[in-house]
Amino acid sequence: MSLLGRIFADEEELGKKDDDRKRGKANMLPTWSARKPASSASGYRKRTVLYGLIACITLYLFFKNIPEPSHPPVLRPSYTKSPRDQSSQKPKVIPETPTQKPPRPEKPSEAEKHYYDGPIRFYQLAASLHAVSWLRGHMETNKNVLFAASNLRSASELIPIACEMANWERNDVHFALMGRDDLEMDEIKKLNGVDEQCTVTWHDARPDFSPWSSDFRMEVSVSAALGHIQTFMHPQLVITDDATREDGFFTKAIRAKTFELGRSIIELPTAASENLMWIARLDSSSLAAWHTTYVDILIHAPPYSSGSLLRLLKSIEAADYFGHRRPHLTIELPADIDPPTWAYLEGLTWPPLDSSGAPHTSQVTLRHRVPRTSGSAEEASIRHVESFYPARPADSHVLVLSPHVELSPLYYHFLMYYLLEFKYSSSSSYSPQVKDLMGLSLELPYIHLNDSMLFSPPTTLRKSKDDDEKRSEESTSFLWQAPNSNAALYFGDKWIEFHSFLTSRVALDPAKQPGRRKLISDLYPAWLEYLQELMRARGYTLLYPNFPSSSGSESIASLHYELYRPPEELAKPTSKANTPVPTLNPQDTFPTNPTDHLRKPTSHPESTPLTSNLLSLLPPTGIVEDLFDLPLLSHEGNEVEPWIFESFARTFAADFRRQVGQCPASHKPTIEPMKADDLFCDRNENLRVGLGLGDLTPAGVPRSGPPKPVIPVIKDEDEIRQSEFEAHLRRQGGGKEEKQEGGEEADEEDETSPASKKEKPEKAKGEKSEGKESKEETGKAPEEKPRGW
Repeated sequence: MSLLGRIFADEEELGKKDDDRKRGKANMLPTWSARKPASSASGYRKRTVLYGLIACITLYLFFKNIPEPSHPPVLRPSYTKSPRDQSSQKPKVIPETPTQKPPRPEKPSEAEKHYYDGPIRFYQLAASLHAVSWLRGHMETNKNVLFAASNLRSASELIPIACEMANWERNDVHFALMGRDDLEMDEIKKLNGVDEQCTVTWHDARPDFSPWSSDFRMEVSVSAALGHIQTFMHPQLVITDDATREDGFFTKAIRAKTFELGRSIIELPTAASENLMWIARLDSSSLAAWHTTYVDILIHAPPYSSGSLLRLLKSIEAADYFGHRRPHLTIELPADIDPPTWAYLEGLTWPPLDSSGAPHTSQVTLRHRVPRTSGSAEEASIRHVESFYPARPADSHVLVLSPHVELSPLYYHFLMYYLLEFKYSSSSSYSPQVKDLMGLSLELPYIHLNDSMLFSPPTTLRKSKDDDEKRSEESTSFLWQAPNSNAALYFGDKWIEFHSFLTSRVALDPAKQPGRRKLISDLYPAWLEYLQELMRARGYTLLYPNFPSSSGSESIASLHYELYRPPEELAKPTSKANTPVPTLNPQDTFPTNPTDHLRKPTSHPESTPLTSNLLSLLPPTGIVEDLFDLPLLSHEGNEVEPWIFESFARTFAADFRRQVGQCPASHKPTIEPMKADDLFCDRNENLRVGLGLGDLTPAGVPRSGPPKPVIPVIKDEDEIRQSEFEAHLRRQGGGKEEKQEGGEEADEEDETSPASKKEKPEKAKGEKSEGKESKEETGKAPEEKPRGW
């Protein structure tokens, strides 16, 4: 019998077993047997029926009240394949975001409409991040730029800028939507006119149940979504709309999360798609330095220049800073301050007060000179240069302005664009022209620094838009080895090097200094002379903008000369003691020629400040020109080739070390970053002399008498060329050159004797004639060396 048959035996079998059982005899011993209940069969059946009934009821209740799934199963992306395989094979099934309304709790959290605080899930974000895994998102440094918005109004402001940036192909542009709007991404792109030409990558970073989510849940979702984007994409910066246009939870979360991740965030002002479109031409490296760049403004106000100073300060206040940090303002005031200037400075609030009531910190520093006299040129130069010293050489820069300048309202647009492009772009790290760039000029000069002739900016040949073979001359920006004191931005690391140079330069013993020819006119401050020496020794240049003629007479910095006053340290004092008193003849008719009073054309034509968009000044073909393609001008204003320019710098540096820095010919300089000590020798001795401690020996004992070295004189360039030509003639004629070493003459003859003085002109004359004859015999022209000094 089977097991079930043995367990569930019927009644007949049970009765049959009882009948067949033999009755034991009375005298037999009883055997053990299990005790059986009296009614075992009926109880078993009852229990079976009861258990079956309970099971049926349980199953009925379970299937009747089974909960519906709130979302379909989420498919995780596979990372076993290569990034390119993942980008080509998207997930076949994309989970759908639930559209039904979540269950309302008994007590709403914040508002009747936004009440849901449940767990957060992103159903569309994983698929879009999976598709862009090949864009080097796993690397900390890449070209990814993220635009983020919380509502449709902000998205409509950011989408044109994002598409424009993607069209320049300098960055990998992404756009993420993190708000409550429930429109599909395709509908949002259609509403904003996005077509296939816009190569932006779109990310739907909205959580489930976003229309009903509370502010706290949305804030957490924004932070979580940005964390996932950071993990898989590592954006270099985040660009959002103005805080007044974004939702509060979005602004709070995005600021906190970018600060935690160490990423820059750019909050564009209102109407950025019209006035700030130039940011689309910058690469990710430049944009990442948006908030780490600091600019200080330095103004030196001469006496009795209140009109010019107030005009400059008003133009600074009226400029557009597009939500960026206002520059720090340092004003050097003269000993006597005009009443209008003092009244204006008392009411100056910089930066302006914030309408939100945020704490205000003044960014104005006033430096008032105590002595009434400006002192010498060295003292004035020291006072001006030490007014600024960068705390962060790589990010802190100084903008030097003259009171005769009026700035354009868009000057800060131009300054930040050129600064970010040439100082922080990815191409600037390996460009030798950028390393030798001293700074940026905001004005185009019309005259040379020596005030000798008008300056003609260089031009370049460009292809015509209609005919590729036709070329026309157009204006272009250029590099010039000439400093600027009217309106120029100097980089922080170069300004520190200028500090080092000036410290050693002014500490030299004046008795040992050779005479030098002044190359800069007295119309400019004295510190430009020292700065030009450094620029010539290092081969540094300044970038001068020259915008196309389509901009007309508009410029970034406009100069006004009707109230011009020369620098104090170079101004010639006027004495009225010996001025003759004019005599008056009662019969005089005062004849006047009208032609003598006609307005003569000035050599400094004035221009009006730029008020149009900055894009009107930039090249229409793309970004600004590469520095390598720009014309390169020497300090004299002549266009030269780069290799000739470098040769001039090496020659000038060697002559400067020997003649000014008092270095021996065997000196091997070691150039250190942001230092100019290699241009000077025995700096400690120079500092002691500059401090008035005297000329001491290494043992600290004063010398018995000052040495009598032969002080070399810095000659004019024409004189150097003439001396080299005469030396060449002497070599051709078999003559001997006179050499000086260690301050001793090579000739054994005493020059002070009358005989030697008498024989010298005749000897030189004979050598010169012999040199001419040798030149005629050989037929070779003298070899001309590059002009270094």
